[in-house]
Amino acid sequence: MPAHRDPRTSPLLAERPLTHGITRALDAAETIDGFGTDVAATLDWAVAVGAARPAERPVVDDWSLLASVASLDVAAARILEPHLDALDILDQAHRLDVNVDVALESIGASANSTWGVFAAEAPGMRLDAHRAADGWRLSGTKPWCSLAGQLTHALVTAWVGDDRRLFAVALRPPEVVPHTGPWHARGLPQVVSAPVDFADAPAVPIGEAGWYLRRSGFAHGGIGVAACWWGGALPLRDALLEAARRTGADQLSRVHLARVDTALWNARLTLKAAAATIDADPDPALLAGRVRAIVSDAVETALTEAAHALGPLPLVADERHARRVADLQIYIRQHHGERDLARLGGSVSEGRGEW
Repeated sequence: MPAHRDPRTSPLLAERPLTHGITRALDAAETIDGFGTDVAATLDWAVAVGAARPAERPVVDDWSLLASVASLDVAAARILEPHLDALDILDQAHRLDVNVDVALESIGASANSTWGVFAAEAPGMRLDAHRAADGWRLSGTKPWCSLAGQLTHALVTAWVGDDRRLFAVALRPPEVVPHTGPWHARGLPQVVSAPVDFADAPAVPIGEAGWYLRRSGFAHGGIGVAACWWGGALPLRDALLEAARRTGADQLSRVHLARVDTALWNARLTLKAAAATIDADPDPALLAGRVRAIVSDAVETALTEAAHALGPLPLVADERHARRVADLQIYIRQHHGERDLARLGGSVSEGRGEW
């Protein structure tokens, strides 16, 4: 993909230009001092992006948007993606329960809220939900809560007996205490992902027990993250393309470029195919697992080949390149490597996903 390609006029995955509202949002991104690094300013921008999306749109538009943002700045996409995912979850819930919006007002949620989605689990940490006289309450600790200290609200999974259920919570009441670490990351240092303690915090149930994981949109969100990984790796291809075009470039520079080009091209085709088939796919979770595996491999290839081809200079002398590499190395770890592949292989061995 040539370095001059503009995702605002030539979307990375969609077959047509992005809507005017989204184009304006991407234009606005370039005017933000500290886009991606200034979390507060980037969150304000994310709220505007969420409001600008058409109510009815194909999923490929969302993935193309996320990839476009990641190609501009990986951290900005990391901040934007969960906010949009939360809005999509709430939209799905609204279709099931017309009182969801009224209930959200009870925790101060509004069109200006900034959202996260906290669904991770970790040994030794558990978040429980119980029904009190005045509604649902959350108590315990939730791990891996990105930007909890800077967001206004979040969708959080909590245990109700042996089942997990999704709840909306406000993050700024005294009953909610985000940790500031540990977070010694060199990539995405501003996107702190740390535990949050809940002490009988008010919460609003979103869907029935198990609904969050069963809903069709769960797979959409998982592939949306992969679209961010892919878009974030595209400038690495651009750097290899520039190196291969330099006077005196040798054959090895073209080999590195070809490896990255074919890997990212294959990932692009995979994302586009998934967008075209996911709504009719009988096993969207398996589809998402396959897509994430293919895209993560392509991004790992881009990181490795760029390091070998370009050497240490851009890692120490080019701030944007160095930050992109470090950010991607952290972000791509949302794919759990061999563990996710083992889960995928287990599904296939059970007879799922025949082709």
